[in-house]
Amino acid sequence: MAGGDLSLIHLQNPPSQFNQITALPFPLVLLQEMLPFFHPVYFRVGISFWEEPGKGVLVQGIHKPVTEELVEDKTKENPVSGDAIRRRFLEFYASRSHKVLPSASLVPDDPTVLLTIAGMLQFKPIFLGKAPRQVPRATTAQKCIRTNDVENVGRTTRHHTFFEMLGNFSFGDYFKKEAIKWAWELSTKEFGLPADRLWVSVYEDDDEAFEIWHDEVGVPVERIKRMGEEDNFWTSGATGPCGPCSELYYDFHPERGYKNTDLGDDSRFIEFYNLVFMQYNKMDDGSFEPLKQKNIDTGLGLERLARILQKVPNNYETDLIYPIIEKAAELANISYALADDRTKMNLKIIGDHLRAVVYLISDGVLPSNIGRGYVVRRLIRRAVRTGRLLGVKGGGEDGAFLPAIAEKVIELSPHIDPDVQARGHSILDELQREELRFVQTLERGEKLLDQMLAEALLNAQKSETLPCLSGKDVFLLYDTFGFPVEITTEVAGEQGVKIDMDGFEVEMENQRRQSQAAHNVVKLAVENGGDLAENVHDTEFLGYDTLSARAVVESLLLNGKPVIQVSEGSEVEVLLNKTPFYAESGGQIGDHGFLYVTQDQSKQTAVVEIKDVQKSLGSVFVHKGTIREGVLEVGREVEAAVDAKLRQRAKVHHTATHLLQSALKKVIGQETSQAGSLVAFDRLRFDFNFHRPLHDSELEEIENLINGWIGDGTLLQTKVMSLTDAKEAGAIAMFGEKYGEQVRVVEVPGVSMELCGGTHVSNTSEIRAFKIISEQGIASGIRRIEAVAGEAFIEYINARDSQMKLLCSTLKVKAEEVTTRVDNLLEELRTVRNEVSALRAKAAVYKASMIASKAFSVGTSKTIRVLVESMDDFDADALKSAAEYLMDTLQDPAAIILGSCPDEGKVSLVAAFTPGVVDIGIQAGKFIGPIAKLCGGGGGGRPNFAQAGGRKPENLTNALEKARTDLILILTEKAN
Repeated sequence: MAGGDLSLIHLQNPPSQFNQITALPFPLVLLQEMLPFFHPVYFRVGISFWEEPGKGVLVQGIHKPVTEELVEDKTKENPVSGDAIRRRFLEFYASRSHKVLPSASLVPDDPTVLLTIAGMLQFKPIFLGKAPRQVPRATTAQKCIRTNDVENVGRTTRHHTFFEMLGNFSFGDYFKKEAIKWAWELSTKEFGLPADRLWVSVYEDDDEAFEIWHDEVGVPVERIKRMGEEDNFWTSGATGPCGPCSELYYDFHPERGYKNTDLGDDSRFIEFYNLVFMQYNKMDDGSFEPLKQKNIDTGLGLERLARILQKVPNNYETDLIYPIIEKAAELANISYALADDRTKMNLKIIGDHLRAVVYLISDGVLPSNIGRGYVVRRLIRRAVRTGRLLGVKGGGEDGAFLPAIAEKVIELSPHIDPDVQARGHSILDELQREELRFVQTLERGEKLLDQMLAEALLNAQKSETLPCLSGKDVFLLYDTFGFPVEITTEVAGEQGVKIDMDGFEVEMENQRRQSQAAHNVVKLAVENGGDLAENVHDTEFLGYDTLSARAVVESLLLNGKPVIQVSEGSEVEVLLNKTPFYAESGGQIGDHGFLYVTQDQSKQTAVVEIKDVQKSLGSVFVHKGTIREGVLEVGREVEAAVDAKLRQRAKVHHTATHLLQSALKKVIGQETSQAGSLVAFDRLRFDFNFHRPLHDSELEEIENLINGWIGDGTLLQTKVMSLTDAKEAGAIAMFGEKYGEQVRVVEVPGVSMELCGGTHVSNTSEIRAFKIISEQGIASGIRRIEAVAGEAFIEYINARDSQMKLLCSTLKVKAEEVTTRVDNLLEELRTVRNEVSALRAKAAVYKASMIASKAFSVGTSKTIRVLVESMDDFDADALKSAAEYLMDTLQDPAAIILGSCPDEGKVSLVAAFTPGVVDIGIQAGKFIGPIAKLCGGGGGGRPNFAQAGGRKPENLTNALEKARTDLILILTEKAN
């Protein structure tokens, strides 16, 4: 190989080593065409090509043997692969007594944030003192989503929407010294980063951290930067836990020295490890008080460390993301190595966004127009429109390309989230459906852009100014219809229309501000409950075994504040040391019942009616109710009694919910999963992932399966076991629930096995019967079934029977004849309506014949008849008949605008232009839209005929007057 030419066959079958500079026997243009066929391993190590006169094309590579550096060894893990870095981090802290915990879902159990945006989020209740720590130390590799900087994705070396945050946490155990020393040891010894390339930042007043870094770790003073509150003091909000930070930076260019160093210079530094020393509680007045339990919260960016260790120019070219980019490039027939910066940026956007949407969909977030679903939809649309810019094409007949790229994401997922591969089929199906839906939206956007450009040209013509598309219109096309600004700019430029980029940037900034404010701050606050946490222990739940128990009142809350006693008529929250009442969780609502205070074992002195029970501060049960009699005091013993009939209804519906999930999996597929539930006394509600309405036959099959299982009279089995054992046994986790190391498993043998803390029947026969009462879509890809069982089933059937009897009595037919009788009545109604419509049309035509004489002429070289009139209260169909009559009567060329107010709060408009009017460049559909807007509505149609509506009848007169004025102006100009 040494000194020889490098041919195409050599590139496809790599030699043992690669000369530093080698001449190629073909021109650069041909090389670029052949690159997609070259062995891909070379383009992961930065091979460069260039052309020199007299030498042809030169290639620069490396001296290392391919077998050692480039060819993947299936039997030996690459120590700096993304998966290896993750494993080594967790093992490092596990060896230091940290419990390795799994990543939490991207859907947080926290109403203050939309998505999981930080590794510490799952530990928030512990940091707040609202939940007891399960372990003193923990370490995790947490999936995270942040979209506040989505516009920077692909443009910078480090911004992502989906990323992994490696973290080590201490809950009142070790603190600053250990956190700093271990972070340094991990970086320099475990991962071998050169110590002289590491810089440290500390909070400006944190002398303790500075001294540890300098005196004990040995970092030179010149590589420790004191920074202000904005950069190095972490706060959770206006109040709550907070503390100074210390960050580790990697220096890519130490040769630049120490003078005027800026750690925010992305071309030189990257921050990869952040240590938060949570040591204060910020009070309402802005003062700080030391936390009784000091905590450590750290975050190491996996993609950032992979970039450093793998020695690639940006996070995207690490093995965590680059294979996804390669797949997108392959589908676009592009070489990433030879692509220009804009093309590389677009490929990075696709790689990043596909990671995000695959993991979000796997965690149950489906595309929609609200909340988390909108995040998914927006990322999918950005990926689709970016792919279309690059010419990415799928292999199927429908042209969808996202599933092909997502397959690569799923292939890379096992060590990040093992559930992704199991859900792969449904993820790919959802991506395909959403992409195809969006392509249709893009086509509608193209039509809207045409309309916007036509209006811009018309307005410019009227005002004698340069045509310009407003920033709001450009943003609407971008945000709603997925049009990249560059496409809008290009299409507009072809028609001589400029776009208002300043206005567009204002709209973009408004959206960014709203996104950051709403979704990207983890709020921690030490509320009133924090004081209670020190005085109130977890409530012992007795409700699995009994519906009544003696208990002691540990605390009373009136309007959220602790009190000693509460008198008759007051709304109160009661905390007991133990309770038979079930607190709302897992979709099941809280029990109802009573608390009784007795004296001398017989005399009743107080009665509290309980209407709700909620969990707070971890496992403290809050009984919410009203004092019906007497006075309740802290320290009193009470008899807590659950309403047995209502509890039985809840048990029936909860077990029926488990049976429903099993039946759904059998009938429509195992990939369907729960997306929410409600277990109430009067019904059950079950939300699940599915892309279409269920057929009547499928609903019938589901009901038959469930009622069959009920009839089998199967005994339920309840066990407590480790979470690992439960998952290995095949137990299904309930939506929205968080689980500890020990879990409760509820099994209907042979039918269902789920992790569940709810209450259930002991035998399926207790359910008695099951009936689905509705099935509907509640969001894109989310269906909802409502059903009744047990006593609620009987009530439902009795109510339906009463309604049927009333129908039979009213229609004077038997039950089996009701359908036929209703069909006959509907047919009679249709006939009558048609007759009325025909009469109205005749009346409208007669009215039109009366106003035809009001038509006037416009134009000199070409005379056009114009009629703009109100037609009183005729409906849209009658208005259409009148317009058609007038077109025949006035003859070509003629322009007719008619308006009416058929009902209260309703306007109808019609525009009818004969061919002679359309031919001179005036279209009915485009003309009537702005007129309808004056009446609070809109509409459109064909060039020769269009209808519109509105909700402001009071504006009809002015709207018709504007139509008359505009027609005269336009027709006079065109006809002359």
